[in-house]
Amino acid sequence: MHTVVVVGALVRDGQVLLVHRRPDKHAYPDLWDLPGGAMEAGESELDALSRELHEELGVQVATASATHLTRLSVGPAADPAVLSAWLVREWQGTPANTAPEEHDGLKWCDLAHLPPPPHVLARTALLAALRIGRD
Repeated sequence: MHTVVVVGALVRDGQVLLVHRRPDKHAYPDLWDLPGGAMEAGESELDALSRELHEELGVQVATASATHLTRLSVGPAADPAVLSAWLVREWQGTPANTAPEEHDGLKWCDLAHLPPPPHVLARTALLAALRIGRD
């Protein structure tokens, strides 16, 4: 069974919240990425997304506001994982780095000036969804 990793793009005022993965992380070290993590047994993707964003950012996601963006295979061919990316438009609380063992920073980034992504297809799906939302 493949590991399923859920990530959430918190978006407000034309910006998306990114976390900086610590340089000592095994997967995708020293990169700016969307917050999230692995699903646990018995969880739905939305349950895992809500739990992970609460653990990592201290926010409560309004799951009804979450829109699925994409699902893709990531990682080495010998041990791939499934990455499921979600767009989150509503949450309660102010995002903070509540998982310093995972990230050493977070920042709001303008959609036009995002740093290089670890997952290009997830970024493409996010930007496409936000363009559709503006039309």
